Amino acid sequence: MKGKVILDFINNNGSEDTKQILLSIWIKGFRQRNNYLMKDKLLPLKDKYLGKRAFILGNGPSLKDTDVRLLENEITIASNGIFFLFEHMGFLPTFYTVEDTLVAEDRAEIINNIRGTTKIFPYDLREHLRQDEETIYINFLRGYPFFPQISTNFASHVFWGGTVTFLNIQLAYFLGISEVYLIGFDHNYVVPDKDIQDKNVIMSKSPDANHFHPEYFGPGFRYHDPRVDIMEVGYKKVKEFCDKTGWRIYNATAGGRLEVFERLEFKSLF
Repeated sequence: MKGKVILDFINNNGSEDTKQILLSIWIKGFRQRNNYLMKDKLLPLKDKYLGKRAFILGNGPSLKDTDVRLLENEITIASNGIFFLFEHMGFLPTFYTVEDTLVAEDRAEIINNIRGTTKIFPYDLREHLRQDEETIYINFLRGYPFFPQISTNFASHVFWGGTVTFLNIQLAYFLGISEVYLIGFDHNYVVPDKDIQDKNVIMSKSPDANHFHPEYFGPGFRYHDPRVDIMEVGYKKVKEFCDKTGWRIYNATAGGRLEVFERLEFKSLF
């Protein structure tokens, strides 16, 4: 409790340099306790696509209004229940990620059978998401001081930021991507009255209207309370990072409520 009080004080009153020093110490301690790096697989990804563009796919309803088939020859990063769209897409994303514990537990069978894409998961999900020749585990920091933070060294550690997209953005930076385009980011969720909520975990009792497919979090599947306010804080941190470094992220979503990043028309990119 005393340590938390000190961190809260520094968070509210300390300089950015002080925060970064303390954060570095905290990360070092985390890695001493939890370190698991697949350096043989992670390090070759550093700047692998230097100067190229990439698309990060969200899973909002607007994805149904986006011709994702145009992305077949692009670098793509997608997550979670995107597998419901694989047949329509006609290809698999370049990278597939999951960091949500409920998705890992409830969809393990499907995810473990995905082949043909590089799968990136936090090491703490290894019990459910098994290792194979296409799987890479990462050091994923779910809780840390001075939230949110962005890792510029994906091979060392990756920060949680309220949404799997935060992981994906850090991955894109590590890959050397120069321009990132977001699609399918509606940034708007409504929890149906029928769904049963227990703290931050919700049991679905109805077809999913918050994603592009009704079975995404359909009846019988669990999901975390979609805290758009926390996601917004994470996205603003990313925008701050972009403004500071000159890195470029654009929102090419068809509609939606994400206004942190400059918007572009998806079709104008082809």
